[in-house]
Amino acid sequence: MNKLNGFIYGILSSASFGLIPLFAIPAMQHGMDFMNVLSYRFLFATLSLAILLKVRKNSFRIEKTDFTILSLLAIFYLISSVFLLWGYKFMPSGIATTLHFTYPIITTLVMMIFFREKSSKWRISAILLAIAGVYALSHTEPSGKASLAGIIIVLLSAVGYALYLVAVGQRKNKNLQGLKLTFYVFLAGTIVLWAGMGISGNLQSIPDLSTGVNLLLLAIIPTVVSNLTLVEAIKHIGATQTSVLGAMEPVTAVIVGITVFGESFSLTIAAGIALIITAVTIIILKK
Repeated sequence: MNKLNGFIYGILSSASFGLIPLFAIPAMQHGMDFMNVLSYRFLFATLSLAILLKVRKNSFRIEKTDFTILSLLAIFYLISSVFLLWGYKFMPSGIATTLHFTYPIITTLVMMIFFREKSSKWRISAILLAIAGVYALSHTEPSGKASLAGIIIVLLSAVGYALYLVAVGQRKNKNLQGLKLTFYVFLAGTIVLWAGMGISGNLQSIPDLSTGVNLLLLAIIPTVVSNLTLVEAIKHIGATQTSVLGAMEPVTAVIVGITVFGESFSLTIAAGIALIITAVTIIILKK
């Protein structure tokens, strides 16, 4: 039963993260630009995480030496979040989320190039498979929706998240983790976003109730729910199997894109998704 619960938590974690388009796109369709959507997501997520930490009676205390790494983590997470939502303007959300899912491949490349992790035939094969998957997805939209600019933008979101994961792994204070780390990353991101939007004068108010609900759900489900179920999944089945279940993230986004937003689906898209998921699974299992 513990293992079954672990698999359920793992699927819920990755699937809930894949629901970002379900809540972000309707808000953007109601006239909010992606930076405003992101600003409200960070604000509501920060408040939700603070309440959760308080309910769990977790300490908010951090060391002064943590400020530098938290600032760096917030920058990387912001880069990832900004470029992913921006990418939705250039291509179907399912394709964008699948391209974002290449971040484990990019993490492996960063560790090989800058931290001298050994390469292997499996890692090289996975990287080539991911490149083939990206190539396939870049040729799925004859109308030009999946433009070169859009692909670069979404891949930059994957780079941002890969750097975030590398920075988390390299931090000195291993006690700063889980919900507390996520809370401070979102708090720092909220401060940066709202300060920037205030200075630029581009801050928008929430236009209607349905948009407000979508923004609140965007903050809670792909952030709080995803993090809570991730912790439980790792506790029951370990980090490796939980990571493999992360493949539900792009699958969920593709299903949402097709059923809710009427996005197209073809054999080429299926092949691209399969190649990227296979590449990521190889990287995780051979790690």
